[in-house]
Formats: sequence, structure tokens, C-alpha cells
Amino acid sequence: MTKRPNTRKFVGLPSKEQVMDFIRTADTTVGKREIAKHFRLKGQEKIALKALLKDMAEEGLIDGRKSAYHRMGGVPKVTVLRIVDIDDGEPVAIPESWDPDDGSAPPLLRVIEKKKQAALRTGDRILARTEEAGKGWLAHPMKKLATREEQMLGVIEIDGGGKAWLAPVDKRIRSSSPVSDVGQAEEGQLVLAEPAGRGRNSSVKVTEVLGDPLAPKSYSLIAIHKFGIPHTFPQEVLSEAEKAAKLPLSEEKREDLRGLPIVPIDPSDARDHDDAIWAEPDGEGGYKAVVAIADVSFYVRPDSKLDKEARKRGNSVYFPDRVVPMLPEVLSADVCSLREGEDRAAMACHLHIDAEGRIKSWRFTRALVRIAEVIAYEDAQARIDDGSADDNLQNLWGAWQLLSSARDARDPLDLDLPERRVVLDEQGKIAEIAVRERLDAHRVVEDFMIAANVAAAKALESKASPVVYRIHEPPTREKLIALREYFDSLGKNLALGQVITPGLFNRMIKDVADDGEKALVMEAVLRSQTQAYYGPQNAGHFGLALGSYAHFTSPIRRYADLLVHRALVDSYHLEQPKPPGNTIPAHSGLSQRDRENLSKITDAISVTERRAMEAERDTIDRYVAAWLSARVGEVFSTRITGVQKFGFFATIVGLGGDGLVPISTLGREYFRHDEGAHALIGEDSGTSYTVGDVLDLRLGEANPLTGALKFELPEGGGRQRVEPRGQRPQRKPRPKKDRQGKHTVGKRGRPGNIRHQGRKKR
Repeated sequence: MTKRPNTRKFVGLPSKEQVMDFIRTADTTVGKREIAKHFRLKGQEKIALKALLKDMAEEGLIDGRKSAYHRMGGVPKVTVLRIVDIDDGEPVAIPESWDPDDGSAPPLLRVIEKKKQAALRTGDRILARTEEAGKGWLAHPMKKLATREEQMLGVIEIDGGGKAWLAPVDKRIRSSSPVSDVGQAEEGQLVLAEPAGRGRNSSVKVTEVLGDPLAPKSYSLIAIHKFGIPHTFPQEVLSEAEKAAKLPLSEEKREDLRGLPIVPIDPSDARDHDDAIWAEPDGEGGYKAVVAIADVSFYVRPDSKLDKEARKRGNSVYFPDRVVPMLPEVLSADVCSLREGEDRAAMACHLHIDAEGRIKSWRFTRALVRIAEVIAYEDAQARIDDGSADDNLQNLWGAWQLLSSARDARDPLDLDLPERRVVLDEQGKIAEIAVRERLDAHRVVEDFMIAANVAAAKALESKASPVVYRIHEPPTREKLIALREYFDSLGKNLALGQVITPGLFNRMIKDVADDGEKALVMEAVLRSQTQAYYGPQNAGHFGLALGSYAHFTSPIRRYADLLVHRALVDSYHLEQPKPPGNTIPAHSGLSQRDRENLSKITDAISVTERRAMEAERDTIDRYVAAWLSARVGEVFSTRITGVQKFGFFATIVGLGGDGLVPISTLGREYFRHDEGAHALIGEDSGTSYTVGDVLDLRLGEANPLTGALKFELPEGGGRQRVEPRGQRPQRKPRPKKDRQGKHTVGKRGRPGNIRHQGRKKR
């Protein structure tokens, strides 16, 4: 007799426990639709479910978006994993996207391979269904992801027996892989490799030699390959870009703004100029202003090969030594860049700023502009400071002072955290790593751009047009609780019963007198914030204290801005006449595909943005490690930035560069991890290492290949920690013989300094 399925009807809204149980036990991805269907909700019940799920997210019970929820702190039900180790023949994986605010390590998942599937190897990427089993996680592969992701990046090393190994440059991968075919590669070279062989005979073969891994220009190259950033354009895309670049600029249906002395104010080493500003008094205490943005939508038409490549990239990626552009250089660095003295196509945002700094009105046109002068931030600031600024710059500063006063009244989140800047010499070597100076000139441009972005969002809303919003939601309850616990450890109070606003955080920061402690409080507030993203459903921008916000000002480097430009073309009827005989698509507004798939597109470009941020940060870490590698053994003033059971993290004051101090180097005393106080506390002496402490540490290791730093106590480390009697774990003897041929790179990562790891026993 066939067992009947459970057809019990759920009456009304499920409890939080029922929802959590369903999310935990479901075999597939669970979103709002699946929850509503499972509990047979209709009409008003679905609306109530939305509020319930929001409450659960704020309470820290669940994480994710409406299409894919999972337990907070857990792993999504279906996600992409990367194999990082083969443990006794069993693959071990980590989530490919893992960016927790507490800096915790990604969970390890035991991969359950199917008998008929090809054996997985270190570096493989898989789409897998995950489940929590006891205190661990299991992963069931659904499919192995394709060829590009199978490339492995590493350095060729030769052991004492003359055998070649591929040493990883990703600090999260611990094991080296045997190389069966080195090709033209030599010892010590950075290479790309792909898997070869199967099972116990698995190895890798070199497919491309990239050169010296310690050459400064290799650091960005490592990040490009590590994060899978597309960095070469297909020939058909380049050809289409060349054709688009030759589109004639017609004065028909374009406003002629070439008489305005409009100027871009940019970094001195800017590779492109996609925004320019102008202002003049309106005679009533306010200002008329124009924010002119490169008219990329004129050149990049929907659904063209050029457009599809830009959508795939999502954004440009900026490294100290190079830029990986979203658009081919003939557009990004030439035709679309607002160059001095040349006619350029622009999308113009006309603003009227009243005497209180409020934006009273706006309109958008397609225009022709001719840049009067390209000015570096430092030069603009110097002219203002020494009184040599012309009327144009004086007007920009005058309009900004009004915008700034309105910004102060709005009281957005004010986190003035230092930004590291890598300066390279003409040979591409590191000349300096310093904190980037923050000038009023930066704030001038920033506030003009924010005003134009707000105007774009509100203009499209008024036209009932699709909007790609830049969304920054308020902190979740879980993050606020963690922040409150941190503030408690500092003797400060954060009451969760009050309305949480950016101004509340600002006041708490201003109340801190010590500069060092203030920096830590700002970092803690930053960690409490949610990740900003793009989406078609408005949820406001918490950090900027704005109800509607869209990105409009950088279409050369952000696909989101290009979509906003296309929506404005449609809403303001700004379509240009098609030149006769040109094969480029006529329409430059939103395509039907854009409209129908806006959620999918915004999800995808949010992912590419995070990828770019990780790659840029990863590269800076390598540059900092390279800069410090000549100073190993020196003692630096550091500040503790994070504490875990295995040790604490510290950063060099004034320079940055996070490094680990392993708990095993703190001496023979047992240190207890106090999670609430963010501290390691010695059980016998009471010695504590707490977040915020400033202490001198010796740099013990700086590895440019991985970007990893290690610190140690100045009086000398290396002594093993001894647990109190009765708590000491039983250690298994290390196998005498390496039965699996697994290697890890030695402490310094030098060729020949390789140690074997025996197979773990169960």
C-alpha cells in the first residue's frame, strides 16, 4: 500500500519555528514563494508572511533574500562551493562567496561524491545542495562548473627529489598539487594550470606561464585569475566598439552646452573622466547647476555584443597598476571620456539648488559639452586655499556649501575611515603606501554626484519608469546586538529600543575623544552595516539617509548607471536619430529584456561589484605584504582589530595590513576566549588581548604571494600554548610515511622549503 503524503492543512500564518524548520529540512532552495506554497497561504496571509520574514531577518534568525533564505550564519541551501582539500580521499569545500562581518573563517563542507561522477580535485568549483549534519556541513554536488573555473593559479616549486609541485597563491588553499607537465615553466614562476589525471593519480598540467610572481604587476594579475574577472575582450566586441566610436555627434535633439565652462575634478592619475560639473548663482541665494555625465547609452546599445559583454563584467575593476574596464578602451578611455577641449556627448542633469541646499527642481537632457579644463583634486583645493580660483571654481564651492548644509541636516552616516593608497614608480615598483588625504575638493564632487543620483531616482519615479536603485538597508537586529555587546565592552550604551538612524551612530562616534578608539568605533559601526546592492524595488539608502537613490554618474564603469541612463532616455524621450547606413541598433533606451529581467540583472551586477571589491582588496593586501617583506623582524605599533579562539588580528597603525598573532605564540599560559568582551584572557595572570588595544608587535612573516602577514610578541614567540590539566586534547602521532603525496608550502613559501603531510586517520 502506498503511503499517502502528509496533507495536513496549515491554518493561518505559520510560527517562526515552523518557518525555520521548513527552511532547515527542505531539499531545495527556499524563498518566500516556496514558504507561502508549503503553508498554503493566500491573499492577506502572504502580505503578513512578508512582514514575518522581515522580522525574522532583523532578529538574526534567517539570512538571504526573498528568493533564497537560509539560517543566519549558515550556508545557503544551494550555492557554489570550491574544493580546497582532499582529506583521506574525501573532498572538502568552502563557500565561494563568504564575507562575514565578524571575520570568521568559512565553514568546511564534506562533499559526498556520487559513484558515477568524476573525482573532484582541489580548485574545482561545484554547484551543490547543502545540509547541516550535527555540528558540521555536508554538500551534495549538483553539477561541476565549467572550464574557466577549472584553471588553477600557483607557483612552480621543485622538491628535493626533483618533483614539481604547484604551490597555491590563495591563502585559503593549504595543499600543493603535483605537476605532471610543467611545459615551458621554470621553478619559481607564476603559472596557470588545469587538472590532469584522476583519483590517486590526479595532478595538474601548466597551461600558461605568467612570469615572476613577486613582480609588482603580478599582484593584480593574481587577483584577476583568482576571482575570474574577464580581462580580455572578444574580437567581435572590439570591432563593435570601434564601429560605435565612429557614430557622428549630431546637434539634433541635443542641448548645446559647449559654452558652459564645465569641468571634471578627478584624481591626478584618473584613467577616464565620466563626470563634470558647473554652477552659477541664481540671484535668489541659490544656484543653478549642471552635472554632465558621459552619454554611454548613445554608444552602447541594448542587446548588442558590446552590451552583453558590459553586462557580464558589471563594472570596471581598478588596481594600482592597471584597470580592467567594463568597456573597450576606445570608448572608456577615449570617445566616452570627457576630454579637455573636445566635443563630447553627455547626459546632462540640470539642478536648481535653493538657499537651504535643497534640490527644488531637475530635468535631464542629452547634450553636447566641451570641457574647459580637467582639474586634479589637489590643484582645485590649492586654488581655493590660496585665493587664485576663478569664478567657476568659486561658484562650485559656493553651491557645495549649500549642499553640504543640507547634508548636515540630513545627518548621513559619517565614517571617515582611512583609505590606503599604493603609489608606483615608473618601473611599476612600490614607491609608497600611504593613507589617502581627504580634501574638501573630494566632498564637493561627492555632494554634486549624490544630488544628481537622487534627482535621477526621483525623476524616474515621477515618470513611473523602472529604476535601478542603489539600496542600503538598515542594520539587522543580529548585527545591532553584536554592536551593542561591543559597545558594552567599551563602557558605552546602545539601546535597541530606540529608532536606529545614521545620526545615532554619528553622535556615538563624536562622543569618543581618543583618536585610536574613535577609529575602532567607526570600524565596528561599519561592520554592523548591511551590504549595499542594486535592485528594482526601493528600500532606501540608510547610510546616506535618503529615501530614493540611484547610481547615474559613472556609466563608463558601472552597468547599473547605464541602465539608469537608458530609463531616462525613454522617460524624457531623448532617443537620437539613427545615422543613415549605420548597422548599430537604433534604440538606446531600455530593451524589453532589460525590463523583464531587471531583478536578475541587478542581482548579477551586485555580485560582480562584490567580486571587484574583493579583488581590489586582495591586491592591496599583496602590495602591503610586498612593501613589508623587507622589514620582517621590525617592531611596529599595532592595534588589535579582531579576536578569535585561535589568536588575534592586528593592523599596523597608520599603514594598515592585517596580520595574525597565533595563540600558540603567546606563551605557555592558557588563554580563554571571551567572545562578548572580544578578548583573549590569560587564566593565570589575567593578561588580556582585547579589540582596540595598541601594542608593539614584531613582524614575523610577510608573504606577497598570498598577502598574509604574521605578527609575534616582541619578546619572542614560538612557545607552545599549554592547556590546563584535564583539558589537554589527546594528540595522535604523525604518520611516518606520506601515503597520499600531499604537500603544503613551507613557512616562507620558498622553493625547496616544502614539508609533507601524512594522511589523517579517523
